Amino acid sequence: MRDLFFGMGIGHSIMLLSVVIAAGIWIGRFKIKGVTLGATWILFVGILLSHFGFRIPGELLHFLKEFGLILFVFSIGLQVGPGFFHSFKKGGLTMNMLAVALVLLAVLVTYVIHLVTGEDLATMVGVMSGAVTNTPGLGAAQQTYFDAAVATGNAAQASQLSGALASGYAVAYPLGVLGVIMVLMLVKAMFKVDLKKEQKALEQDETGIESAVRLAFEVQNPAIFGKEVSEVDKEITNRFVISRIYRNGTVECPCASTVLHEGDKLLVVTSKTSEDVVTLLFGKKIEMDMDEWNKLDTTLTVKKLTVTKSSLTGKRLGELKIRATYGVSITRVSRAGVDLVASPNLVLQLGDVIRVVGNENAIEKVKDVVGNSSSGLNHPYLIPIFLGIAVGIIFGSIPIRFPGIPQAIKLGLAGGPLIIAILIGYFGPKFKITTYTTISANLMVREIGISIFLAAVGLSAGENFVSSIVGGGYWWILYGALITIIPTFVIALVGRLVFKLNFYQICGLVSGGCTNPPVLAFAQNAYGTDYTSVNYATVYPLTMFMRVLVAQLLILVAFS
Repeated sequence: MRDLFFGMGIGHSIMLLSVVIAAGIWIGRFKIKGVTLGATWILFVGILLSHFGFRIPGELLHFLKEFGLILFVFSIGLQVGPGFFHSFKKGGLTMNMLAVALVLLAVLVTYVIHLVTGEDLATMVGVMSGAVTNTPGLGAAQQTYFDAAVATGNAAQASQLSGALASGYAVAYPLGVLGVIMVLMLVKAMFKVDLKKEQKALEQDETGIESAVRLAFEVQNPAIFGKEVSEVDKEITNRFVISRIYRNGTVECPCASTVLHEGDKLLVVTSKTSEDVVTLLFGKKIEMDMDEWNKLDTTLTVKKLTVTKSSLTGKRLGELKIRATYGVSITRVSRAGVDLVASPNLVLQLGDVIRVVGNENAIEKVKDVVGNSSSGLNHPYLIPIFLGIAVGIIFGSIPIRFPGIPQAIKLGLAGGPLIIAILIGYFGPKFKITTYTTISANLMVREIGISIFLAAVGLSAGENFVSSIVGGGYWWILYGALITIIPTFVIALVGRLVFKLNFYQICGLVSGGCTNPPVLAFAQNAYGTDYTSVNYATVYPLTMFMRVLVAQLLILVAFS
């Protein structure tokens, strides 16, 4: 029992990690004036226990930190993958330019502090890495420092001075988390942000696909009198779906060969942006709510069916030939809570919910086609996840060399898996790769990953935390705070005032621009949405690359 509580064995390590996570999450439940740091408390509990001598062996601690971060970023990549490239097109260039500016501002503040205070520039690189919570940047700086010291004949001092970088990192890291959170809270208060309004403004843009609207029309355009539905569809291909037709006192579900006549009343599903052109096509939009249709609709059944057959992943909706074979119309497809127009070219994914209209017996046959089995979604598809992590680690380990820089730049164990997860999430269904995970499963993996990461960081930083401060490192706290707060506040203001960024975009920009998973976790928990993760993933890869690059450049400047 003594070894279990005070030793360094596996049992002690697992128990200590669990206690740190549980205690941190419990403390995070308490709010001060309606605000809580949430899972970030895990970091501070880890620092506290580590200070009092509770430790995990170094190699195991390093593994836990990296593996937790990989799980966290990979689950985010899978989540944002389907809408990532749309998001990048809508504002990715602007977001990445601001992220690069954030990196360069941090470098500028670091160098100015070095000039004003006379603090060793190499030590300031460690403080900067902690202030922006960038562990790969610290590692690259230490290696470059060691190589430069050996080249200049100072190898004897290299190890000791490299430790100063790590101490500066450890001291600046906690406020590197808190500083960004304070900036976000300040920006929210300054601009009197209405979270519901901000979220509503992003709902359509962040899905990457236009959401569906339901409208009623009366056929009054002579150009389509007597034409079949398939002929009319060719006029503006894939812009609408006719759900039902009311004529001669009855409602019917149309098929491709159904002929349209003057005065027919149509219930149509289309996109908001196509509303005007669809109105011109049919002739007249009429006010007819669903209660009226339901009164007329006595022979047709409306049901929601879930796609649970993995063999349908990557297939286009038109390939199923549901209407031609069964006489049933698919009017909408719901994906991640968003209604999409059921166009023939829509690529299906596992977990899609399709809304069908037709005869009860025909709908039963359609059930067999799509699956509609809840147990089919409960089965986890783990091969794409773990294979994706393996490929991501390989990708993140590819060295990229620049002239004059002794160490190669890498995206690292977090950047590589994040990019691969985004690519799998986006292209997987197109190549019939099932990447579906339920929202709860994705959230579980994400929370476990960030909790392990924060606990490992806290336990590794706590050992020298107090001694570094007592030994003069209290100034590093101030320097780190300046490096954290000044750039993030300036970029947040520029993003809001100049580029009119949404508050959730700013949250993703500063958390990704500081490569700061704890802040991302805080923003998602405190502000109640996952929209932040899309923007975090948009800027994270380039930011990670830049953080590692500038850390090495500053070390080279220190030896020049």
